[in-house]
Amino acid sequence: MPHASLLSPSIMTQASDIAARAIPPVWPLVSSVAVNPYLGQTTQTLAQVGARLGRVGGVPVTLPRAHYHALLQDGTITDADIAAALDAQRADDMPGLAEIRRCAGRPAKTPTPQPTIADLAAKHSGIDWPRILADRFGHWAAGYFDQGQALWAAPRRRGAYEAWRQNAIHDLTPEIAGLKGFARFVSETPDAADKARAGSARRLGLADKMLDTYLHQLLFSLGGWAQFARYHLWQAELAGRSDQTITDLLTIRLLWEESLFLQYQDQIADEWDAVKATHAQPVEADMDLKIDSILQEAWEHAVQRDLAQTFAAPETVPVQDRPFLQVAFCIDVRSEVFRRALEAVNPGIQTLGFAGFFGLTASHNGFASDVDERRLPVLLNPGVTATSKGENKGAEQTARLKARASRAWGRFKLAAVSSFAFVEATGPIYAGKLFKEALNISPKVAIDGPAPRFEPPLALDAQIDAAETILRAMSLTTGFGRLVVLAGHGANVVNNPFASSLQCGACGGYAGDVNARLLAGLLNLPEVRTGLAARGVAIPDDTLFLGGLHDTTTDAITLFSADHTCAAHDAVIRQAKDWFAQAGIVTRSERALRLPRADGGDTIDLRSRNWAETRPEWALAGCKAFVAAPRQRTVGKNLEGRAFLHDYDWKEDSSFGVLELIMTAPVVVASWISLQYYGSTVAPDVFGSGNKLLHNVTGGIGVVEGNGGTLRAGLPWQSVHEGETYAHDPLRLSVYIEAPRDAMIDILRRHDEVRALFDNRWLHLFALDENGQPAWRYAGGLEWSKSVEEVAQRGQKAEAVTA
Repeated sequence: MPHASLLSPSIMTQASDIAARAIPPVWPLVSSVAVNPYLGQTTQTLAQVGARLGRVGGVPVTLPRAHYHALLQDGTITDADIAAALDAQRADDMPGLAEIRRCAGRPAKTPTPQPTIADLAAKHSGIDWPRILADRFGHWAAGYFDQGQALWAAPRRRGAYEAWRQNAIHDLTPEIAGLKGFARFVSETPDAADKARAGSARRLGLADKMLDTYLHQLLFSLGGWAQFARYHLWQAELAGRSDQTITDLLTIRLLWEESLFLQYQDQIADEWDAVKATHAQPVEADMDLKIDSILQEAWEHAVQRDLAQTFAAPETVPVQDRPFLQVAFCIDVRSEVFRRALEAVNPGIQTLGFAGFFGLTASHNGFASDVDERRLPVLLNPGVTATSKGENKGAEQTARLKARASRAWGRFKLAAVSSFAFVEATGPIYAGKLFKEALNISPKVAIDGPAPRFEPPLALDAQIDAAETILRAMSLTTGFGRLVVLAGHGANVVNNPFASSLQCGACGGYAGDVNARLLAGLLNLPEVRTGLAARGVAIPDDTLFLGGLHDTTTDAITLFSADHTCAAHDAVIRQAKDWFAQAGIVTRSERALRLPRADGGDTIDLRSRNWAETRPEWALAGCKAFVAAPRQRTVGKNLEGRAFLHDYDWKEDSSFGVLELIMTAPVVVASWISLQYYGSTVAPDVFGSGNKLLHNVTGGIGVVEGNGGTLRAGLPWQSVHEGETYAHDPLRLSVYIEAPRDAMIDILRRHDEVRALFDNRWLHLFALDENGQPAWRYAGGLEWSKSVEEVAQRGQKAEAVTA
């Protein structure tokens, strides 16, 4: 093992950066979006990641063996599925099919993390140092990262490291708990974070080979605080800047280790040497992890067999006449149920699927607000700016004054002195509000505000370019109906810190109404239509575009018909509203079958206004597939609200630019959603945010369980579990695309990060043939294998073996 003195500052800096990028970001509650918790490990397989996360956090990456054993026993997973999973692993040291079946009936070894110095010190002293560390760090971090919740803002000074030092030298709690001279130790640390890290590494005897998993472990132990710091780095790099917050947090955590080591060195030295030796070893998956990954993949093959049967059902013959109504929904899985119900109402209705930001990467200021709402995918920077500030300055001023008064009242309630007498003095004032909200009779929040507009206005050429690009990406260049509704989606819930996670992920955790209304206004402009016609996209004069909003909690559709008044379309709009109402009834009835305590579709609306309801909707729980193909491939086929549906016609995409956009943006966003649900289900203690009933919002950015400690990231337990069984099956997403295989391979060849998702099977890729059937499976290494025929052959071989 190399001597620790050989650890150069450059190696420490590089290792710190690598550790920082192994942590996924988490967005603040106001605009929370789904994030892949394995974002820093997608270049490795599930089993390899299981070995790493087992070492740094004791994190499982699959469900317990009993789950897969039950699926084998009831015939859900077959021998053919196991054989297919074995073939996909492409490894020589895998056990045989019979051995895997036997192992499924035995519990796997529970992953045990390597102890940190804090763990070793706790073991020998009897003092719970990990808990004390989490409490003191969380107390400081909640103030440092606060976004307006605290009445008194904590000083930021010259960054997180310096701010922590100024706090820690006055914090007597560690010394009271038994860590002697902690304040003095902090005061004597170097002013520069990188020098402090390097000094700690030398005193702890760290060598370069140990740094990979040890530094990852230290950041991992900080939970959501490290993830929020990673968000700061993500946002800075998106804007072309840099940010040191997360490496500052690593420095702080490392200094805690050093301080504890100096006090307990005599008791823990030998054990610490053994821990360092383990960290210096390469991370390798053991046989238990490999078997678990095979069982997981076999389950996914079983689900893909069911999906193949769904695709094989006869297609509904599309109506050749001009559609009376066209509705473009977000690809969100919740739209699938409503689209299916709406199409069944009348054959003159056609639905489409497209990313819910509708191609407009807008930074938006709402009515009477100066907040910049980034209504676009978090992978992108804003391309346009928009505002909903109206011409009525008096109304806007009144709204601002009301907002200020509300904020002032809220601060008065929480102030140091007034808070003690507030409940007794003003409690009766709230009796009416309490009564109405308890009985769910409060008025609904109006969502129809001033129409948004581009500010500054786009030049005509830019308007035409944007309109053409978006319509071609939607595969909507001909066959326009008389009324085309662009339906973004959002959710209307109460008393829910995670409300933004129910909104549109493609809109950055906001509702999709602004983007839909902006695009509708753009496509209604006569001069834009003239420019589009010159480019081969002719929109009929009698076609009207309207923005809309699909409330996924109540399945009500709001049409913003006042944005574009047109007497000639009044009858069409009335008819559309009636059809939306009919489809909403069917959709709510179907959704009620999955929701606990939902007594039919009529009870759905009340759930959105019930302040005690922990499951107002299931959001994207159950997602398992992504389909990019013409709608005729899936129309009339029940995908159970578990598939992202993106309209795509490769024959209209001569350069495959739209295909590239789909594979590098919507597919990646869908993978983040799928894997967030996956991680929150298989490892809820680490990648989930815990129990909603225990949550306290802290700093306006996230939640903690109880009154402090580690910030929790991920989905609440109530979002993936219904109380008795899982509401979400943790499956890696299966992506089905109808396009030439060579075109998809070419895109994967040019995008290493996307290719890694498929090569390491965080996503499964299928190519649909000319009949819309999943005929080819991506096998990794830029190669394809026949999907249906090979599975059949494996099944015959497997049956022969077991016989």
